[in-house]
Amino acid sequence: MPHILLFSVFVVAACGLAYELVAAALSSYLIGDSVTQFSTVIGVYLFAMGVGSWLSRHVHRDLAGTFIRVELAVGLIGGFSAAMLFWAFVWISGPFLLLLYLLVFLIGTMVGLEIPLVMRLLEPKLQFKELVSQVLSVDYLGALAVSLLFPLWLAPKLGMVRTALLFGLLNAGVALWTLWLFRQELPRPRLLWAQGSLVVALLTAGFIGADKLSSLAETALYEDSIVLSESTPYQRIVMTRWKDDWRLFLNNNLQFSSRDEYRYHEALVHPGLASLPWARRVLVLGGGDGMAVREILKYPHIEQITLVELDPAMPRLFREHPALRKLNGDALNSPRVRIHTTDAFGWLEQSRESFDFVVVDFPDPSNYAVGKLYTNTFYRLLERNLNARGRAVIQTTSPLFARLSFWTVVNTVESVGLLSQPYHAQVPSFGEWGYVLVGREAYTPPSQLPAGLRYLSPASLPGLFHFPPDMARLPSEVNRLNNQILVRTFEQEWKQVLR
Repeated sequence: MPHILLFSVFVVAACGLAYELVAAALSSYLIGDSVTQFSTVIGVYLFAMGVGSWLSRHVHRDLAGTFIRVELAVGLIGGFSAAMLFWAFVWISGPFLLLLYLLVFLIGTMVGLEIPLVMRLLEPKLQFKELVSQVLSVDYLGALAVSLLFPLWLAPKLGMVRTALLFGLLNAGVALWTLWLFRQELPRPRLLWAQGSLVVALLTAGFIGADKLSSLAETALYEDSIVLSESTPYQRIVMTRWKDDWRLFLNNNLQFSSRDEYRYHEALVHPGLASLPWARRVLVLGGGDGMAVREILKYPHIEQITLVELDPAMPRLFREHPALRKLNGDALNSPRVRIHTTDAFGWLEQSRESFDFVVVDFPDPSNYAVGKLYTNTFYRLLERNLNARGRAVIQTTSPLFARLSFWTVVNTVESVGLLSQPYHAQVPSFGEWGYVLVGREAYTPPSQLPAGLRYLSPASLPGLFHFPPDMARLPSEVNRLNNQILVRTFEQEWKQVLR
């Protein structure tokens, strides 16, 4: 019996940490700012565990029965926690954070009850020093196991909803085998068997129907029909369609609409690349959808395009899905394109290649993981990999809605000794959108552009570089790796826009 109960400690520790990771990851997906979400969820969860441990002192009788009921409760609530949070975000988005922390506190309190109760059940079987060392060792081992499994297999393969339900079933399993072990000592075992069977049935039904639960919630979340969705270790990818309008969402944030993405990508690529008729080698950082690569391929003199994308799912989807291949002109299957799926920061650190033109097309700096790609440290790496006469263009958020953020990026690039030429374009899906061209030489707008462009023309190009007073330059700080002021600035500015 001691070994079976010790294995129970392993399972309940894994389950407790799994619910914590699911809550933090799901809230990061839905509302961004992963550092804040993980920090606050972990803090509330650990505090709640302390509350649960303190409450365990008031359990004097029926230790096994109390442990079984706690396991069933945490399995049911924790198992359905991801589904509840997902649905709450869709239908009652105002109190979402209240529900998040309430669930985390409730689950943490019950998890805090578990270990003291198990230790008291084991107390007659083991000496105190053996009891403490073995229980805590197994507890930490369970936490290690799930912390490794969660990003590598659970989140990308099962998704958040099904992962939570799986661990709910494990909690219920612990309750049922504990019930079997202590069946002779429990006052009302039949009632517990009935309760346990009901919880297992509900969790099993939820696990089987998890895709339906998620798709119903996502259907309500997005205006248009969802044509594909995928969870990866890095993000939630959702593609929607209404008539001829395809839209890509990453972690619930719109990345492009097929109706006007040409405006964004023409403005991203051509003002810089058309000014370099001698360019042969191009680097694209981000841009796993292949749209920027499509525009670069319009230049016959470009011999090689290197694409560095963190999430392997992005180039895979846009190389294989027929409709997505049509959107990017099958650009990612061009023999001129080579793809690396790795972190751009680390790749630039290791690379000794030199490029004539670099396209930096990362998501907006809404969290610290992305924010590091907007720091002066990153731009020093970019400058090191740039040809002496070369030029780079950086996607730089909106100079109208996030004006200080835009000029913070410009100031940060200039802080590493590069000359900057900011500009902007009107993209209906986003509004005014900003870019900055950087290099070691002064910029001269090109007199010619590739044929067949739908938005840009030599005549309209100079107007992109004019900033009216409401988008004019503001004094700003340098975004450094050790402070990432840009992430906080960006969050504050977009919160004001969305009010």
